[in-house]
Amino acid sequence: MAVAKTILEVIFIIVCIALTVIILMQEGKSAGLGAIAGAADTYWGKNKGRSMEGMLVKMTKALIVLFILISVVLNLGVFN
Repeated sequence: MAVAKTILEVIFIIVCIALTVIILMQEGKSAGLGAIAGAADTYWGKNKGRSMEGMLVKMTKALIVLFILISVVLNLGVFN
């Protein structure tokens, strides 16, 4: 059981680092002055889900779910 706990802790640390990096790579949600001029209606604004930003958002959601699941398993005391 100690080996499984160690492996899960290492995976947890990797998920934490990856989550931090992906969150820092994302753009801010404030539109700024571009929204006044209509710049939000560009091609990349309409296809946000297929862009790099959309991929980062999906990866963030997946890593958050993984983070929560691993933290719950580690805190339940299954490995003690």
